Amino acid sequence: MPLKTRAALPIACYAVLLVSALQTLVVPVVADIRADLDVSTSAASWVVTANLLAAAVLTPMLGRLGDLHGRRPVMLGVLTVVLLGSVLAATTSSLPLLLLARVAQAASFGLFPLAIGVLRDELPPHRLTGAMALVSGMLSVGAGFGLAVTGLLMRDGGDYHRLFWLATALTVIGLAGVWMLPRRAGAATGGLDWAGAGLLGLGLVLLLLPLAQGNGWGWGSARVLGLLAAAVVVLTAFVLFERRTAHPLVSTRMLTHRPIVVANAAGLFLGFSMFAVFLAVSTLVQTPPEVAGYGFGASVLTASLVYLLPGTASGVVTAPLGGRLVVRFGAKVTLVVAAVMAGAGFTMLAVLHDATWEVIVGALVVNTAVTIGYAALPALIIAHVEPAETGIANSVNSIARSVGMSLGTAFVVTMMTRNPIPGPLPLPHEAQFVTVFVAGAVLAAVAAVTVGWALPRARRVDLTLAEVEADEVLGAAGLDLPAPHLTAPRNS
Repeated sequence: MPLKTRAALPIACYAVLLVSALQTLVVPVVADIRADLDVSTSAASWVVTANLLAAAVLTPMLGRLGDLHGRRPVMLGVLTVVLLGSVLAATTSSLPLLLLARVAQAASFGLFPLAIGVLRDELPPHRLTGAMALVSGMLSVGAGFGLAVTGLLMRDGGDYHRLFWLATALTVIGLAGVWMLPRRAGAATGGLDWAGAGLLGLGLVLLLLPLAQGNGWGWGSARVLGLLAAAVVVLTAFVLFERRTAHPLVSTRMLTHRPIVVANAAGLFLGFSMFAVFLAVSTLVQTPPEVAGYGFGASVLTASLVYLLPGTASGVVTAPLGGRLVVRFGAKVTLVVAAVMAGAGFTMLAVLHDATWEVIVGALVVNTAVTIGYAALPALIIAHVEPAETGIANSVNSIARSVGMSLGTAFVVTMMTRNPIPGPLPLPHEAQFVTVFVAGAVLAAVAAVTVGWALPRARRVDLTLAEVEADEVLGAAGLDLPAPHLTAPRNS
């Protein structure tokens, strides 16, 4: 086997590790960024939200560009953009420029589908399933790595710019690795839906901006109501435009077919849960109890390694568990179980958050539920669409998950900035954390009932564990599923 082909798997693993590390690096340091830049909590939260919003739009576009022009040149282009964004973030103390840098870093999300595509191009079939499972596991490893490194670099009051210098170094290594990949021509024909991507991005910004700034602007103000109305208009225009374009970013059938609508709503909820628990727990444990009367006064190091890392690191174990649940009970039951687990985790956090172990266990349960739910979504989708539609259906679901993450961030920030405790630090009341956790529990109950009631009974598809794991990885990447075992029509 040529050296470049043998290098495909470790390079793909590193690229995906980089994706999730860049995603989690800044989560524990939003408060540090707020203090350093002297901006409001809601403004600082956009270092997370802007990244997720851009990812929702860029990920399917970059996957399509890889199909059109070959994955190696697109990966090199992505890493170049990420490198420029990392250098900008490491050298600026301007919030607008930092947000621009985070948008550039969001291009890294496209590395996941591109890396999986590289494996499909380079590896023989008998090695592909195991290789994809290994690469998918790098998402959890990278998230844990990002949290751990953040804690270590920020100990003793470190400067958050160090994180972006680290991102710069990691990206340079990624560029050197991807340069070694074989050159392959693009296999697809057609074009890229630039206009659709622009409309989707604009609509999402118009939606999330007033949700994040509503406390400061006033929920009944002209700015909030005007932006929400504009979001409705732009997103409606996006749907109408997608109906008329030859190669849409989002197939409109995926917006109206009931099983796919339910799957996308579940993806929205799981994305919401993931970042709601990330940000709420990080803020809760870093709150000084001598000022607020609750919290643990944890450092960034403690918040990262003690409270958040167990939930992300557990994904290495719980992701395969999700696949086994799908094989044994089916995707619908697995997704209901995930929603019930998330509800239990949020309920525990709402009621029990006075001891360290209570917060760790509650966050761990929610993150485990999210991982199991993510495992069920691709299997749920392939049971209700034709094989030729699996790629676009999973791409839409990827967008739904990213939008859910953005909504979770916006909701937590909205709650954290309402009616702060009087004093030198704008700290939220304990009841505001309880409200976040109760909202998560209520949404989990709604998700469980919706999935259990609204999904039609699909023809049973007997899959092996290896097939489920392969479909899970490809579905998470928004790629077509090579599933000869699913060629018969499905119930719709």
